[in-house]
Amino acid sequence: MASISFAEMQVLLDAISEPATLIGLDYRILATNRAYRAVYVTASTSAESLLQQTCYAVSHGYDQPCDLAGEACPLRRCQETGQRQRVLHQHQTPRGEEHVDVELSPVLSEQGEILAYLEVLHRVREAAASAGASEGLVGRSPAFQQMLALMRRAAPSDISVLLLGETGTGKELVARALHDASPRARKPFVTVECSGLPETLFESELFGHEKGAFTGALSRKKGLVEAAHGGTLFLDEIGEIPLSQQVKLLRLIETGTYRSVGGMEPQHASFRLICATHRKLEEAVKQGRFRADLYYRISAFPIHLPSLAERREDLSLLAQTLLRRLPGGEQVQLGASALTYLERYNFPGNIRELRNLLERGILLTDDGVIEAKHLFQPDVSVEAAKMDDLLSEAVGQVLPLDQLEQHYLKALLHHFDGDRRELAVRLGVSERTLYRKLARLA
Repeated sequence: MASISFAEMQVLLDAISEPATLIGLDYRILATNRAYRAVYVTASTSAESLLQQTCYAVSHGYDQPCDLAGEACPLRRCQETGQRQRVLHQHQTPRGEEHVDVELSPVLSEQGEILAYLEVLHRVREAAASAGASEGLVGRSPAFQQMLALMRRAAPSDISVLLLGETGTGKELVARALHDASPRARKPFVTVECSGLPETLFESELFGHEKGAFTGALSRKKGLVEAAHGGTLFLDEIGEIPLSQQVKLLRLIETGTYRSVGGMEPQHASFRLICATHRKLEEAVKQGRFRADLYYRISAFPIHLPSLAERREDLSLLAQTLLRRLPGGEQVQLGASALTYLERYNFPGNIRELRNLLERGILLTDDGVIEAKHLFQPDVSVEAAKMDDLLSEAVGQVLPLDQLEQHYLKALLHHFDGDRRELAVRLGVSERTLYRKLARLA
């Protein structure tokens, strides 16, 4: 290491505003900057105690490198490629676990040999990895981290982002997080609810109108595009925009200009576009219900938002967080029976449905503990209890599978909101097979 001056490196580290470290080839921390020490030094530790510890011990509490513990290790990848690496991790800090966007770069000698690694930790303030955050995204499952990593990649740029996922997965929260992590964060974030916008008002709401433009236009009205100037325009449920209006949106995106209703002069638009839909737009394009040119304009960077079924590891964390955010839920806990039932539940409405169930539970509990009986309608709770009893009985004396299936279908029919075709798809059987099984219940 004679080719590198650590005094000079310390000065360079302190010039970095985010937490940063210099890491040796053996994973040991050689130097830290002020921002790093502000995060990891506590009353029981010291700056000196961090030195010579391994990066994986300080950040994760591991006794071996990240890649040997089942995680992506940017240092190992940096060793293999000699190139800068970036990965999203969960780090242990005195405040608890936090999402961190880790950026690792090799420090080279004059001969091009790797002397050490510069690690910069970009703390993800838009998402929490533990309960307690008063707002924003919460999660720690692999599916959530994959979505968050893509969001972090897209946020600093002006690329158009298309958020895809089932209803109730938190698309507006992700859109807001994208805005908050972007250079436009200090500018407006404007949401357009496309599904609730009548075709006759679409142009006026989006582009505004001039006084006297039509009957009832008594004064000039600023449109949502103008309101979002310099910031982010979020088009929620863009798949609901009528085909006749899609060409006007396409023109806005392609030219960056628009005219208000009744206006003569073109106006310049400056905004970052984020769109969201629960529909499969590619199928809508094939069916002629959505313009192909508009689809390719808005889908430059698609991000899939996982359903609650895809991130069940986050269920307890989400429930705790929602209880703290809901009125009256601060002192309420989730009982064991409630958590067990929720873990078995299908959640067609995703996080929005979980929130609704917890709101119901808060109102029905008298002792501050939400149990399964507080979450669902009485008949559904009875069926759930019957299923629990039946499963216990089946384990004890081995009931026939046919009998178990019939009881399961009866319970399922009480709280499944979709049609029979959707139910067949979710059960993994043909619609004809499902009808045959249901006929036996009569």
